[in-house]
Amino acid sequence: MIIPKKSLGQNFLHDDNIARNIVQSLALQSGDHVIEIGPGKGALTKLLVQKTPNLLAIELDTRAVGFLQETFGNSLELLQSDVLAVSLSRLAEQRSARFKVVGNIPYYITSDILFWLLDQHEAVLEATLMVQLEVAQRFVAGPRTKEYGILSIFSKHYTEPRLLFKVSRNSFYPVPNVDSAVVRLVFKRELPVCDDLLFRNIVRATFGKRRKTLRNGLKYMGFTDDQLRSTGFDLTRRAEELSPQDYVALSLDLQQFKEQVTLAFS
Repeated sequence: MIIPKKSLGQNFLHDDNIARNIVQSLALQSGDHVIEIGPGKGALTKLLVQKTPNLLAIELDTRAVGFLQETFGNSLELLQSDVLAVSLSRLAEQRSARFKVVGNIPYYITSDILFWLLDQHEAVLEATLMVQLEVAQRFVAGPRTKEYGILSIFSKHYTEPRLLFKVSRNSFYPVPNVDSAVVRLVFKRELPVCDDLLFRNIVRATFGKRRKTLRNGLKYMGFTDDQLRSTGFDLTRRAEELSPQDYVALSLDLQQFKEQVTLAFS
């Protein structure tokens, strides 16, 4: 028996109906390549191995790795690693494929995994993730809502996000303090044309001063008043009022000044 480790944020899914719903939602076809993040005790894995021969499971916990090897043997390709250290781009190149990613994500690294996926978006077809309900709502939130923020903008810039269904906390062991939800992120084949690094920095800088105006956040980056006046935006607005498309347009307006400002975020 594997006792969940709090340090790894482990809450094992034990509801077979939820597991089946997640796997069915993937609509797997022959030739699909699937990566499962953190298979744990194999609630999803046991269904996935029946659907595709092209499954790679990435697991950090040595105890879970041993259990999975014993349970699935040669029918499962297993990589023991911190998922954030894995290069999806390299794997995609080796296999000449883009991946469908699926997993029950530890709450404490949800943002890290999202940005790990976004940074390697060219290697991902879609991601179906079990996350904290509050985070799922942020993925799909629109402007001028309390849930709208950096995750909302980045998820909508790189993907088409959809909240598939909610999951009760009672579907897990140990029972977490909050409910969960399954989200689907379908990655865009073509992204809006703008400087990606500048775009990310503008979003982060302006939301870093969420209660202040856009002007405050942009000046914090180092843009001058003259440079800001050259944009077509009302910079007395606040970050949560702008759509992802607005941020792309703002980035394009300010791109000519990129070398003169501080880009603190990669």
